[in-house]
Amino acid sequence: MLQHPTYTCHGAAQRVTGSKHLITTSLGTQVLLDCGLVQGEGAEGDLLNRHWGFDPRNIDCVILSHAHIDHTGLLPRLVRDGFSGPIYCNGATMDLCNMMLLDSAHIQESDLNRVNKRRIARGESAIEPLYTEKDVVQTLGQMKSVEDEAWFQIDESCKFQLIPNAHILGSGCIHLSLQSIENKTVALTFTGDIGRPNDQILEGPFPFPQSDYIICESTYGNREHLPSADAKDPLLALIRHICVEKQGKIIIPAFSIDRTQEIIYLLDQLEHEKKLPSIKVYVDSPLSVKATQVMSIHRESFNPQILDYISRDGDPFAFQNLHYVSKLEESKAINEEKQPSIIISASGMADAGRIKHHIANNIEDPNCAILLVGYASPRSLAGQLIEGREEVRIFGDIHKVKAEIHRMDNFSAHADWREMCDYLSCQDPSKVKKVFLVHGEPSGMASFETKLNNIGFADVEPAKMGVSHTLI
Repeated sequence: MLQHPTYTCHGAAQRVTGSKHLITTSLGTQVLLDCGLVQGEGAEGDLLNRHWGFDPRNIDCVILSHAHIDHTGLLPRLVRDGFSGPIYCNGATMDLCNMMLLDSAHIQESDLNRVNKRRIARGESAIEPLYTEKDVVQTLGQMKSVEDEAWFQIDESCKFQLIPNAHILGSGCIHLSLQSIENKTVALTFTGDIGRPNDQILEGPFPFPQSDYIICESTYGNREHLPSADAKDPLLALIRHICVEKQGKIIIPAFSIDRTQEIIYLLDQLEHEKKLPSIKVYVDSPLSVKATQVMSIHRESFNPQILDYISRDGDPFAFQNLHYVSKLEESKAINEEKQPSIIISASGMADAGRIKHHIANNIEDPNCAILLVGYASPRSLAGQLIEGREEVRIFGDIHKVKAEIHRMDNFSAHADWREMCDYLSCQDPSKVKKVFLVHGEPSGMASFETKLNNIGFADVEPAKMGVSHTLI
């Protein structure tokens, strides 16, 4: 018996990470949009990552908006807990997930080893990882590639298409056509994370078809960014200030996909223009190294400007004094070097990976700088530095913040409120029945809600965890 389709939010409700959006079709098919890890929220986040709010065994398929871990990082847990259906995404997202999910499993194991040593010493029980590399391998085997913008039929009650939106390589909004009762169809779009227009590398974001319902991100619902093209001069000024005048190091926590490559591309341009000082630049992250390789083979997503640059200059991710570091002993050796350098390393929120070691080794040096270039949750290490903390805890030790802390929003992969409104201008607001706001802090959502009301979207509300909405 046919029923109205429904939408239930199971993640990223009034928080930025942990994307999970459940669509139940008129035939009862359960389609999960994204399956992301809650990041940067300590014990509370770990609790959320271990409880679903639904039965994974009842999910029929998953559709991914993009490869970031806060949108894909719980897939192996979903599989471990009984999900056996297909995971749909485009080829670039599949290639990125291949490395990112294995990296996520490795980071969990590594971080839990340290945590469990302290727990056992206190007489507490060890914490089990969310999943293992074995779960990741099974997950990757369930992934199915679909072409961007082509319709894919899930069953008689649901079909979808992915439309590129320039957030990261392979990212897109998910547009669904849902069969309802009385032979009606309902159009629903999940924007995923919305990229910025005029991205330095990627083409897009592209418009999506008229929708009845929109699940919309709101990360920077109360913020405006500087144009990304304006990043070159302030970055060069910081390099001259820290690396030339003060003979110090610049530490850059950067997400492995797109943000790292965008910084490299900017440095490549400065080198090409003979403006970059003769200092070593390290990309110290096995994941970032692999991501750069994946970027290089998916040039179909590149915009005309970088393709023209490649035709004239060659590889945009390679220049003199640029060093890609994968081996652990090479990473440790960087901290022994005294000469000025730039170190780009993951993770972007500085909550895991080698970047924590680099920050710990340089944060008390007033000649050094930490440059923050992307979103960071308030509880993360990067978030604490943005907040202006005078002390931070890293690997259990307290460190005085004596290094210079700089922030550049030019590199943000998320659209600001004006750019999100521009992205939604492809819609006739009078035909949109409701906009659900997700992926944002409450203050940003409240501000963005007002801005959407002002441009004609009458019914806008923050999605609430576990609350179902009938789509009619």
